[in-house]
Amino acid sequence: MSQPQAPLRLHVPEPSGRPGHATDFSYLRAAPAGAAPRPAVDVAPADTAELATTLVRVLDDAGRAVGPWAPEADAALLRRGLTAMLRVRAFDARMLIAQRQKKISFYMQCLGEEAIATAHALAIEPGDMCFPTYRQQGLLLARDDISMVELMCQLMSNERDPMRGRQLPVMYSYKRAGFFSISGNLATQFIQAVGWAMASAIKGDTRIASAWIGDGSTAEADFHTALTFAHVYRAPVILNVVNNQWAISTFQAIAGGEATTFAGRGVGCGIASLRVDGNDFLAVLAATRWAAERARRNLGPTLIEWVTYRAGAHSTSDDPSRYRPADDWQHFPLGDPVARLKQHLMAQGAWSHTEHEATRARLEAEVMAALKEAESYGGTLIDNHVPPIESMFEDVYKEMPPHLHEQLHQARAEWARHQANPANLPEPAPQGQGSP
Repeated sequence: MSQPQAPLRLHVPEPSGRPGHATDFSYLRAAPAGAAPRPAVDVAPADTAELATTLVRVLDDAGRAVGPWAPEADAALLRRGLTAMLRVRAFDARMLIAQRQKKISFYMQCLGEEAIATAHALAIEPGDMCFPTYRQQGLLLARDDISMVELMCQLMSNERDPMRGRQLPVMYSYKRAGFFSISGNLATQFIQAVGWAMASAIKGDTRIASAWIGDGSTAEADFHTALTFAHVYRAPVILNVVNNQWAISTFQAIAGGEATTFAGRGVGCGIASLRVDGNDFLAVLAATRWAAERARRNLGPTLIEWVTYRAGAHSTSDDPSRYRPADDWQHFPLGDPVARLKQHLMAQGAWSHTEHEATRARLEAEVMAALKEAESYGGTLIDNHVPPIESMFEDVYKEMPPHLHEQLHQARAEWARHQANPANLPEPAPQGQGSP
């Protein structure tokens, strides 16, 4: 006689820390700095399986660059990287205050993740195209040709907003900087980047693509479709998965990061894959260079899982203290990317506490000056500024057709009547009798 079977149980992953309890970070499986091997650029994707489960690290606890992944990087480049991270942090802090002052409606910081985007920006070439999410402002702020004033105008949707008020705050678009328009729909940019990279290869170009996604968005279908196309056609693309442990209030295990790694998915799809300490500026620089060289040599895509921690809220609409310990970031084993690169440069005699504080103060002053200038272009949200009526009709077609000209004329007339007599508003249609 068969034994009675125990009832089935559904496994629902739980985070390793909740409010009021310290987080157990042992799930990270962090390797010592310098321990991960660095294979040849032309390594077979299957032979990167070990690198998809360990952690590529360069900076040790003393701030020394150790191991085979230590990149060739002079002090000038690293000083530029540290300054870029400080600029991002100063920009984020001021924009958070601006949102709390109701000058802008919404903002998303990348606190704790600055090394990933800034080092990546310094490792790729002009002309390469990034397809970012809403937390890669470092790709822009690491550059010298992107104005903080222009970014702030986009956040305010004022007269100098290059998006003309047609994108949510933080969803920038800069073709000249290789920064594809940010999509609010999750994971779309991954498949778009692979398609762009395939087109570059078809044209015989030399430019590569760089796609960005968060750990939670790897559960979307576009992520898996992108991996299939990238593998089959050996698309010249870097597939970046930023594993910052949390997708709003959902721990990364819900997206599949509990029993395996996100980098492991790349190996399973026939893609060379790395799992990298995203708070180690030198490791990010080295891994990006390695992946970019593979792409340019027609060796196919590389998937990189950047292990980091979202130190702040998911957005200004989020309160992380409701779902995780408030002091998690202070205990995160991979530390603060700014502090780690600062320690390394100081050990090299290329930086000092005095210079660090002076640079931070200078950048904060630059951000404040940029904010003051941006506010002069039509005010902020709190000033109740209204975009010109024409902006509703322009840029829909290359040349405005007659029916839009007529609608614009009617809208101007209606707006003029309203301005002359604000109380003279049209009566709302009775319920159930309005247009469908």
